Amino acid sequence: MSPLARRALSAATILVVVGAAYGAGVVTGVVGSQTSDGVIDAAAARIESSAARPIARDELERAAVEGMLKALGDRWSAYYEPSQFASFQDALQGRYSGVGLWVRAGGKGVVVASVQPDSPAGVAGLQPGDVIVSVDDWTGAGGSVGEVVQRLRGADGSQVVVTVQRDHVIHTYTLTRSVVTTNDVVVDRLAGGVMRIEIRSFTRGVGRDVQHALQQDPTAYAGGVVLDLRGNPGGLLDEAVDVASVFLDGGPVVSYEQRDAPDVVLRAVGGGNTTTPLVVLVDGGTASAAEVVAAALQDRSRAVVVGSLTYGKGSVQAPTELPDGSAIEITIGRYLTPTGRVIDGKGVEPDVLVDPASGPQVAEQRALEVLRGLTAALPAESQG
Repeated sequence: MSPLARRALSAATILVVVGAAYGAGVVTGVVGSQTSDGVIDAAAARIESSAARPIARDELERAAVEGMLKALGDRWSAYYEPSQFASFQDALQGRYSGVGLWVRAGGKGVVVASVQPDSPAGVAGLQPGDVIVSVDDWTGAGGSVGEVVQRLRGADGSQVVVTVQRDHVIHTYTLTRSVVTTNDVVVDRLAGGVMRIEIRSFTRGVGRDVQHALQQDPTAYAGGVVLDLRGNPGGLLDEAVDVASVFLDGGPVVSYEQRDAPDVVLRAVGGGNTTTPLVVLVDGGTASAAEVVAAALQDRSRAVVVGSLTYGKGSVQAPTELPDGSAIEITIGRYLTPTGRVIDGKGVEPDVLVDPASGPQVAEQRALEVLRGLTAALPAESQG
């Protein structure tokens, strides 16, 4: 696997809209290369030279690539135009221009996965679970995540009209795009010496920031740590491994299957904090890389997972940049937890279930109760 692939390999096809998303080298020269019978080139040449409606070669190439991806029957595979792929990469660095939404493919179309706090979308009141109905004059029905991303992005200061459906009611918002710098790790100190670490997405540097939080005075988390992954749509796999490494002393974090090749096993680095009581909070919006972390800490008996069943996005996508700067992203396998569990289509079931209808505060309170029980069970010489 090339260095670009290792940097870009994504645990999610959930993309940051308005900038973003989240992942080369699986396929190159898809269109324009010589095939055994020259079918693609011959068809393109004929259409380009003789069709009643003139069409540029690059449009034909894009249609051919999209047709190939459609033949896979995989909703996670995608095509990115050059500007989209550049935005995809920028977003993984935690900076983008847009309205501040993360979106994913859902049963009813493209769905808002999470909303960046203090972003144009957040201030206007868009919510996770909103179904994208239209963006300006483009109708979202049947559209892909990539198409939504392309239309929600734009120049800083420009406007976009976004229409969504929420609980069978249509809502329309006029948003002014802005440059958003994400703050994807938020650390709070709670009563009883508890540290809450919220990870909003796995962009570049998240593992470093979580490690830094645990390097503070240990009295700051003498009552334990709540790792809050609710609403986290995923992101960079290597950052997920880095976060798990903060709480593990080596060993497997996740593996993924490959066609005609041995499984790839990703391991934690040694020296993590293995003694501080840890609870992981999850919900139905916890997906992909976030599920990898929750499942690893659960399988390794390092944390108690509290909340509701996670999303169940456990397939592996890798993007490949094409000669014109565009890219395709295809599914190359699926994730397995350290004990061999499959996440895809199943999700991660919490150790302590909390009815999602009861509200986020109830889940938080339950997490704190579990944490107090873990702390009380520590040997007296281990308590601070």
